[in-house]
Amino acid sequence: MSDDFSAESKVLRRGWTTGACATAATRAALSALLGDGFPDPVTITLPGGQAVDFALAEERQGSGWAEAGIIKDAGDDPDVTHGALVLARIAPAPPGSGLTFQAGEGVGMVTRPGLPIAVGEPAINPVPRQMMRQVVDQLAAAHGVPPDFALTLAVRDGARLAEKTWNPRLGIVGGLSILGTTGIVVPYSCSAWIHSIHRGVDVARAMGLDHVVGSTGDLSEQAAMRRLGLPMESYIDMGDFVGGLLKYLKAHPVPRVTIAGGFGKLSKLAQGAMDLHSGRSQVDLDALGQLVERLGGDTRLADGVRGALSANAALALASAAGIAMAPPIAALARTRAAAMVGDKVQVDILVVDRAGVVIGESS
Repeated sequence: MSDDFSAESKVLRRGWTTGACATAATRAALSALLGDGFPDPVTITLPGGQAVDFALAEERQGSGWAEAGIIKDAGDDPDVTHGALVLARIAPAPPGSGLTFQAGEGVGMVTRPGLPIAVGEPAINPVPRQMMRQVVDQLAAAHGVPPDFALTLAVRDGARLAEKTWNPRLGIVGGLSILGTTGIVVPYSCSAWIHSIHRGVDVARAMGLDHVVGSTGDLSEQAAMRRLGLPMESYIDMGDFVGGLLKYLKAHPVPRVTIAGGFGKLSKLAQGAMDLHSGRSQVDLDALGQLVERLGGDTRLADGVRGALSANAALALASAAGIAMAPPIAALARTRAAAMVGDKVQVDILVVDRAGVVIGESS
């Protein structure tokens, strides 16, 4: 059974963002610090108004501080932070300071401009910060004390987990980000990936870069790196979401974008698809057969291409007959991408074979 079939044929369980988990841990820790003990379960209200309960995983308290931990449950989403322990330690702060945020072990620090959090700040995004401020304000008001506290967030093993995320490229060092806008993780919504694409463009723009590269995978990205030699911040792992990248670039332009990918995926782009996932778009082999005929191939070759098991099998047939399909596919893909992104961004295409060699380009 394929992942695509599984995702579509059963009801998928939703999960909770790191921001929601951090908010629940903050509520539990502050409750204990203010003398009410550690609630279990911990109830918080999400930005959409939903009341949600979290099981308390860890609790500790000492002189002038309290700490609570929540294990992140991402539901059925393949999230690298599923099962991670999110910890919040809270302590009184100087009068008038309000709530301050600090990065503990496993939470990253922002080192580059362009993100919604300033350079030098812990990588705790605006909505989670607001959620935690609301919790602190409510509990402080209920106890008649000012909301002056120092909050340190940590994620156990977060530095290792962050290596599997975009954080190193975005200039977030030392660990994970505390994320979320709704508090809810929707399985296979792809929103986190598209969010990372957008933040990659933001960082490139803030650094003054004039050329970004969207790649469908590691092989095509490595080929683009060898060809273009741009700074690391220029390279964006867009996966199948070429439309998500191009749409964002239309609203937030960079002078030049190169799209790099395999022959099959860029054939889909050439045929008008903006989501290149195998479960959401298919290569039109009949169109590839027509292309072979326009390039001088005979009827037998064109029919072979039409009946091929995959785009790469079609490419192999054409190549064996001396027909180069990759360059015209690159040109067609460029036309489609340019129509999507508008006239403020120059578009180039690199078609990469399975050996990592550029076999077609539009410029």
